[in-house]
Amino acid sequence: MVEKKRVYIVVKTYPTISDKYAELVCTAGVLEDGSWIRLYPIPYRKLEIKQKYPKYTWIQVEAERNTKDFRPETYRPINLTKIIVEPRPPKIDWNLRRKIIFNNKEIYTNLQKMIAQAKAKTNPISLAIFKPTKVLNFKAEPTSREWDLKKLNNLNALSQQLNLFQTPEETEDEFKIVPKVPYKFSYTFEDDSNKQSTLMIEDWEIGMLYFNCLKKHHNESIAVTKVKEKYFNEFIKKDLYFFMGTTKKFHNVAPNPFIIIGVFYPPLKPPFEQMTLFDAYK
Repeated sequence: MVEKKRVYIVVKTYPTISDKYAELVCTAGVLEDGSWIRLYPIPYRKLEIKQKYPKYTWIQVEAERNTKDFRPETYRPINLTKIIVEPRPPKIDWNLRRKIIFNNKEIYTNLQKMIAQAKAKTNPISLAIFKPTKVLNFKAEPTSREWDLKKLNNLNALSQQLNLFQTPEETEDEFKIVPKVPYKFSYTFEDDSNKQSTLMIEDWEIGMLYFNCLKKHHNESIAVTKVKEKYFNEFIKKDLYFFMGTTKKFHNVAPNPFIIIGVFYPPLKPPFEQMTLFDAYK
């Protein structure tokens, strides 16, 4: 059943390509009652400019439960042309963001507890907020620089099909490939049981930060250093949280199916204010 949802956007993953689209983005957000929702698939680049939603924005979207995905939070957007992006507040208000994001949900500090809930037979989760006890390191490891050749060939074949309603320029733009980030970024951290883990980050922001730094400095090593300066040197001085999400492929089979799909980094508050906020939203 198609329903109109009002969603507060907190996550946009870096685009991937599929056999049919040059760009697919997984979006996660919270509803007005604080519950999670995942919107997928969304060919983000094909949206009109006025519909390209930034983070920490309310949008209105028609969506239906995606029955091809067993994860309960996953919904398929319908009528993308009808997405409404509500105006953002004129100033950044971290307290308002905290209030919306932390509303009616648990903030996990124990990784195994979060994993157990993901694999539970009743009320399983595939999206969560996690607060690391300590962030130990930030890693950048080289990875493949090109997208899967089979998918590229499929996209090329689709682009060659005649579309009577598109100019050659429009067809070329539709199947333009988003560049692949040639590094795998990850955090190494501890939870409240002193368990150490390393998880990959698949955030839109980190991919765009890398390419913006590369464009500015024309040097990959410098670009990677700049990314680390922000995600490690700067963010560990803030009240850092991870937005966690599972992948459909590994949800039921991997020992830990979660990856970091976004970060939330409000400024630190005095201890008494942090206690008040935590008590209000737990």
